[in-house]
Amino acid sequence: MKTRNKNIQRFFLILFTFFSLGLNAQTSLGNLAGRISDKETTKSLAGVEIKLKNTTTSVEISKKSDASGNYKFSGVKMGTYTLTVSASHYMFSGQTVTIEANKTKTVNVALEKAPKSVNSEMEPVMLEIEDKEMSHDRIAPSQNKRADMSGFGYGVGSVSNSEGIYHNTEAYNAIEENGYKLTTTSPVSTFSVDVDAASYSNVRRFLMAGQRPDNGAVRIEEMINYFDYDYPNPTGKDPFSITTEIGDCPWSKNKLVHIGLQGQRIEKDNLPASNLVFLLDVSGSMNSPNKLPLLKSSLKMLVNELSEKDRIAIVVYAGAAGVVLNSTPASNSGQILEALDRLEAGGSTAGGAGIELAYKVAQENFIKAGNNRVILATDGDFNVGMSSQSAMQELIEKKRESGVFLTCLGFGTGNLKDSQMELLADKGNGNYAYIDNLLEAKKVLVTEIGATLLTIAKDVKIQVEFNPALVESYRLIGYENRLLNTEDFNDDKKDAGEIGAGHSVTALYEVVMKGEGDGTKPSVDPLRYQNSQINSTLTNELLTVKFRYKAPDGDVSQLIERNLTYKSTTKTSDNFRFSAAVAGFGMLLRNSEFKGTLLFDKVIQMASQAKGEDANGYRAEFIRLVEAAKSIYS
Repeated sequence: MKTRNKNIQRFFLILFTFFSLGLNAQTSLGNLAGRISDKETTKSLAGVEIKLKNTTTSVEISKKSDASGNYKFSGVKMGTYTLTVSASHYMFSGQTVTIEANKTKTVNVALEKAPKSVNSEMEPVMLEIEDKEMSHDRIAPSQNKRADMSGFGYGVGSVSNSEGIYHNTEAYNAIEENGYKLTTTSPVSTFSVDVDAASYSNVRRFLMAGQRPDNGAVRIEEMINYFDYDYPNPTGKDPFSITTEIGDCPWSKNKLVHIGLQGQRIEKDNLPASNLVFLLDVSGSMNSPNKLPLLKSSLKMLVNELSEKDRIAIVVYAGAAGVVLNSTPASNSGQILEALDRLEAGGSTAGGAGIELAYKVAQENFIKAGNNRVILATDGDFNVGMSSQSAMQELIEKKRESGVFLTCLGFGTGNLKDSQMELLADKGNGNYAYIDNLLEAKKVLVTEIGATLLTIAKDVKIQVEFNPALVESYRLIGYENRLLNTEDFNDDKKDAGEIGAGHSVTALYEVVMKGEGDGTKPSVDPLRYQNSQINSTLTNELLTVKFRYKAPDGDVSQLIERNLTYKSTTKTSDNFRFSAAVAGFGMLLRNSEFKGTLLFDKVIQMASQAKGEDANGYRAEFIRLVEAAKSIYS
């Protein structure tokens, strides 16, 4: 018995020693980070190789700068290292750096272009280097790879030019944030719904690579609408339900109005027959692991979800467009998957020709009362033939009259044309998702297959009229590129957004109540010729919200109208608080002038308390993403 006790004690002593060594090893690690730029232009340089060599052990590790010129070595043993940076057509630099435990050392390098007479055998030249010390509480997740079934990790890539220098050519539309409007002069707010969710997964890709996203990539309404909300299923003849709620605004002394729209949920087995045309970009720009290979793996998931009543055709485009698979029953999945496997990337990008051909194939196999849709999968880099946004817009607007809807799937990094993809989806009666890994592909093409593929209402518009007796001013959060004129609401010729089966749409307004608020009232001179009297008989109504929508094959819109009565309350739903957390997160990422007192810690607290059931773990992932952003932005 004594021998047995001694063996047990010896086992736990060894175990304790093992963990102690591991803990000590972790506490002796530090980090090195910085930015690589052109000294003359100050522009970021992507794809530049940075090497870190231990002066004692001669062990060397290397990284490449990302699309914003940033680099980071995480978990480096404390000690002295030689840092070297090299790029084609630039002079080399060398610098001795010391890594300290639990600290991040920042070394920014400004590279100087080499004279034309200088060759690659020149001696290393010391360059202008900015050196900063920075203590830290959390290590930013730079170059992290997400453990998913695809093996494709997050990261921001780049494309090279003929000189071998890498540049980021991603394109985003500028966003001019909505400001406050006085209810006495502008009581009505009108906008088109937006069910796209590409912004959230794209922002996630930036943050998981340890980078701040471009401001144009942060579309707050898309981040909010990435998540499913516990809205009631619609009843009666209308294809969606309406939920309204008001509570305290988390970042100001104002109130927050929450408007939720829930599309009718339809089980996969009850979906109508689908006539799908995969329009796939196989140009040279798609030749990287997170583009064409991920695209093929994603579409294979979708193929396996379809039934024998569905059909698939495959059209590809590079320098020219062609049909690689005629419309084929989904039951012949082997033939479809084999056609996908044969695809290879190469050549320029003739997107316009591909769109023309894909719509032609879709119309030739049109299913009446079915789901007829082109699924465009690309990085959006159209560079041959019709490539301008205006020309693409005109083409898509013409094609949508055929009754064929459009889904855009964005892939890849470095040259993602986000602005182009968003425009095509908007004008093509469709939706836009960004696929950064196979888990996202599963969400879009499997879990939410009905919302992605089946439109239940088109040209959906929202109009909110605020009561000046209660509301002094208001601000719509997000939807900046979806705003409509007041008269557009009743104009059935005016294009608007589409809602898919099971889609939910959420809109938030920050409102300043009469005689309250925090000084956010806009300054407007009084109007001379307008009636300023307020209807005192409706002083309990905060606002009226109206929705217009058409059936997928209809031309005349239907109207739904709801009123929201003001009731002061401090108790709000999980839906209200979580959507507010996501909106606040977006404002922090964009450094919005309206963010007020909000901090990342407050967003984490709000989201954690409003996580709810979270069956798929999307809200838990959001919390982790905010934690990563806190580290990056600090």
